[in-house]
Amino acid sequence: MKAIRVYEFGGPEVMKLVEIERPVPAADEILVKMYASSVNPADYIFREGGNELIRPFLTLPLGLGLDAAGIVEETGNQVTEFKKGDNVYGVPNFPGDGSYAEYIAAKANQFSLMPDQITFNEAGALPSCALIAWNGIVELGKVQRGQRVLIHGAAGGVGNLAVQFAKAMGGYVIGTASAHNVDFLNELGADEVIDYNTERFDELLRDIDVVFNASPVRDESIRLRSVDVIKEGGIYVCTHLDQPLTDDFLNALAQKNATGTLVGGGSITYTSSLSGTTRLINEGKVRAVVSKVYPLQQVADAHRQSETKHVRGKIVLEIRQENEPHEAV
Repeated sequence: MKAIRVYEFGGPEVMKLVEIERPVPAADEILVKMYASSVNPADYIFREGGNELIRPFLTLPLGLGLDAAGIVEETGNQVTEFKKGDNVYGVPNFPGDGSYAEYIAAKANQFSLMPDQITFNEAGALPSCALIAWNGIVELGKVQRGQRVLIHGAAGGVGNLAVQFAKAMGGYVIGTASAHNVDFLNELGADEVIDYNTERFDELLRDIDVVFNASPVRDESIRLRSVDVIKEGGIYVCTHLDQPLTDDFLNALAQKNATGTLVGGGSITYTSSLSGTTRLINEGKVRAVVSKVYPLQQVADAHRQSETKHVRGKIVLEIRQENEPHEAV
């Protein structure tokens, strides 16, 4: 089978399309015939050799890709929740062989049945970002009906899902984004959109219950200015696992009896996050946003586009073509 492998860390050119053996699923794994994956910032960070947080987990040769959407080809003898022919989506094991491949073997509990009536390309755009957005908005942010929610980086892969999840939970949602994404975010349900190039959110907002920072930009000033808009007892959640919360920031939050936390850290639950996402998609409350689709052979171009940090929704890697939406067999 064909798969992308990295034999040396570096730029997009180090990704090689090679022929390797098809994996065999372990007892608790499923073998997935892959149709789509997508490109996340983590992918090019891994490709370049990682940061201090993840470098110890990276060994060469390295497979890339966090997201997977495809059809169950085979199940391990301990797997009971899936059968051959099921359409599934999920986040394969990390560290592992990645999802930029024609087949992957991964733990069954990191997958869910795909939503009804969406394409594999749409499903491939969702899993990892859905896990992060669900963790931040539902599990850590605990967004309730009527609460005011501020989402930084609202048009990105995580941010657009956070907007949709927060609206589905009944929140009043305010997003920061560039001007050309205002109409897009309004279509997703945002109640207000602030153009971060021409407006300062901290001059316009107060009494925010939950701030969710999904921006790809690491900026301590955004964190500190977010404290200014949080109400007493509010919640700040950030996706920047590689940038720990500083003492100055935490002390500022404490003065408002507010809490600050980073997504993940063992708190992400694959099953509830993916099943919750599936339910909301089936109910018509959430949709996948695909900005562009590249064939697997053009993975380098897909990474270059992702690295601009100006992608609306997700860039998808199409591993196999499909002509129409598929339903589970």
